[in-house]
Amino acid sequence: MRTLKDINLENKKVLIRCDFNVPLKDGEILDDTRIKESLETIKYCLNKNCKIILLSHLGRVKEESDLKKNDLTPVAKRLRELLGQDIKFCQKTRGPELELLINNMKSRDIILVQNTRYEDIVNKKESSNDEELGKYWASLGDVFINDAFGTVHRAHASNVELNALNSLNNNEHPFIVILGGAKVSDKIGVINNLVNKADKILIGGGMAFTFLKAAGLEVGKSLIDEENINFCTDILRKYKDKIILPVDLAVTHEFTNDEKYKTKEVTSLEKNEMGLDIGTNTLNLFKSILHDSKLIFWNGPLGVYEFTQYKKNTDELLKYIIDNNLKTILGGGDIVACASQAGYKDKVYHASTGGGATLEFLEGKKLPGLEAIK
Repeated sequence: MRTLKDINLENKKVLIRCDFNVPLKDGEILDDTRIKESLETIKYCLNKNCKIILLSHLGRVKEESDLKKNDLTPVAKRLRELLGQDIKFCQKTRGPELELLINNMKSRDIILVQNTRYEDIVNKKESSNDEELGKYWASLGDVFINDAFGTVHRAHASNVELNALNSLNNNEHPFIVILGGAKVSDKIGVINNLVNKADKILIGGGMAFTFLKAAGLEVGKSLIDEENINFCTDILRKYKDKIILPVDLAVTHEFTNDEKYKTKEVTSLEKNEMGLDIGTNTLNLFKSILHDSKLIFWNGPLGVYEFTQYKKNTDELLKYIIDNNLKTILGGGDIVACASQAGYKDKVYHASTGGGATLEFLEGKKLPGLEAIK
């Protein structure tokens, strides 16, 4: 595998595929973690006196109405603030305007190209890995750098951190996996691949309720992945000593941050109730299991993190990991964003913002972006 340090970048046009797929609301960036993660590579290239052309997707573009809400203009503004220098933003993804900007570049100039998925408006050219489009973008530069691990699982036209993730295969034990987030379906491949490697898999988040229902418990109005109850039943039967489920929950009647919650044992939920976080006893159980771990992999928050009432146990477990200097890899944008908000992201062993890519890597799948670089 080649890295950018193997290449002379002096005065060359360098295409950097970034992951600026940040959450936006009304044109404002809600979390800029992914932008900040790109800065080290961009600054390295700046110091090598090259000309930098940044490419990234943002959201999904299926029709004209998607263009405005997935405009990279807010990203260009934030990049200017973070780098403290001018960045030219090209509203076009190809054509004379873009080519003129690139041809007039000087060393240390930076151009951000509009959302690559704007090309999806016609025949999904970006997402379908259109060969002609890929060749066109490649023709704009001398060197291609993939700085977007979060996209290497996709065979996209613009995209043809692994040491840390490879450490998950290094037989460090006890090896503990923490899985949260909403859907079991997103984690089936990871569970199947890691259940034989991990000593314990701790289940939290919305996906816990599908496991609890599979175990025969009443889960009320809690989030359920009906299609995968049989999968959960089978996993619990085969690996009952490895899969650790919550023993208590933060319970309420409505999906809101306003109503006061109760902490109840998992055996006590009523039909009109829903769980929105793990409870204190579960937090302490998870801490006791993690205490002597040699390696932790964590994907997904343990509660509804966007609600302040239901973020504290995720924050508390992150704090416990940091305070006890436990070697931890955070995988996926949601848990990395949680750690960033809580001030812990830079204190863990590694934080990978690539959600789908991280999961597919852990499933043992080949990632097109990495295969292309090889």
